[in-house]
Amino acid sequence: MLYVTQYNHGILIAAVQGDYFVAINIGFENSAGPQKHQAVAIRVQADKTIFYRCSMDGYQDTLYTHALRQYYRECTISGTIDFVFGDAIAVFQNCTFIVRKPLQNQQCIVTAQGRKEIHQPSGIVIQDCYIVPESQNVTLEHKTYLARPWKNFSRTVFMKTYFGDLIQPDGYMPWQGPNGTLTGMNTCFYAEYDNIGPGSDKSKRVKWPGVKVLNSKSASNFLPSMFFHGDDWIKVTRIPYSSGEKPPKH
Repeated sequence: MLYVTQYNHGILIAAVQGDYFVAINIGFENSAGPQKHQAVAIRVQADKTIFYRCSMDGYQDTLYTHALRQYYRECTISGTIDFVFGDAIAVFQNCTFIVRKPLQNQQCIVTAQGRKEIHQPSGIVIQDCYIVPESQNVTLEHKTYLARPWKNFSRTVFMKTYFGDLIQPDGYMPWQGPNGTLTGMNTCFYAEYDNIGPGSDKSKRVKWPGVKVLNSKSASNFLPSMFFHGDDWIKVTRIPYSSGEKPPKH
């Protein structure tokens, strides 16, 4: 089921709460602007949900991947701060992430995954996608990062994705708690595998224990067929879907 509900500042958003929900060619937008800070366009908290050729537009916290299994194909998601966030088991394939211009004193972060326990299966996988700026002013005036750990065991994997030149060389930034402490550097799981583009150079990435190096075998664990058993529930819909390469034999 798709609901329209109220969030911060009386701003309208959509909320998905029914399993097996499929959206095709639908746009979701929160037009509050960067000055309203947190302003979700859509919150998804249903199992085996699929979004195909949809757009999610906003600024801070655009897409709330709240929980359970979610698949995004050929979607466009725009925003500024943590604009894809939540604790779902979410896979994005052939999507475009557009970084917009934030307020003058702000930086941009594409993802803020919220895994709370190390044994949770949740995480964000971004595969065969594009991360690009809305305009050249974003690249020149504001720092942009791939991720920051919203919760201690935040997990995000970028695979075969194009990174524009807006991505900072260090790649990731820590989460600053209310008392000013920085968290998540040791316990997160962030990884990049076989990405391309001017922002994909990993030589100057932060050296946190939580930033991992994947080879072809370990990367295969994050392919959709392995990560959330997508073959079992996506193929039947006939929506374009790539299982990924077969995992290497032992």
